Amino acid sequence: VLQEQLLQAVCQLGKPVVLVLFSGSPLTINWAQENVPAILQAWYPGEEGGTAIADVLFGRYNPAGRLPVTYVKSLDQLPEFTDYSMAGRTYRYMTDTPLYPFGYGLSYTDFEYSGLKIEGSQVGPEDSVKVQVTVKNVGELAGDEVVQLYLTDLEASVPVPRWRLEGFRRIHLRPGEEQVVEFTLTPRQLA
Repeated sequence: VLQEQLLQAVCQLGKPVVLVLFSGSPLTINWAQENVPAILQAWYPGEEGGTAIADVLFGRYNPAGRLPVTYVKSLDQLPEFTDYSMAGRTYRYMTDTPLYPFGYGLSYTDFEYSGLKIEGSQVGPEDSVKVQVTVKNVGELAGDEVVQLYLTDLEASVPVPRWRLEGFRRIHLRPGEEQVVEFTLTPRQLA
């Protein structure tokens, strides 16, 4: 509550505000998300953290990090602590819309995805599958993009995760540059 009151007071000054969070897990930041122009999650950055944060805030570095956790909108979105099933927990099993999902992140530039291709229309039990997508930097700044590949099983006969991160690639693109990113899904990943 004290943090929220402090943020409200700073925002009333009428100047742009960036909230830099130093934490090791998700926090309740709904008020900040609605009222603060920018939020930077710094985690526990170490002794060079101040330099790294200044580089991001002053535009010397274009951020491309992605959240390794899900930020819920409310504790009501989480199951009871005594419920040990995975239902409703993590991005893999959550059915509600979170404040920020696992894998979320922003950049000072924009990227466009096109040309999704999946090799083969049928897959046998020993077959791998190649997936390709073209990523283009349509913004004005060079930057990194983290291309993420998630799978979901629409016809499972047993309980399975709603989403599974099965691949990611970090690529660097200059303005106007594009790159084809390819993933190979193994039979184990498709099991």
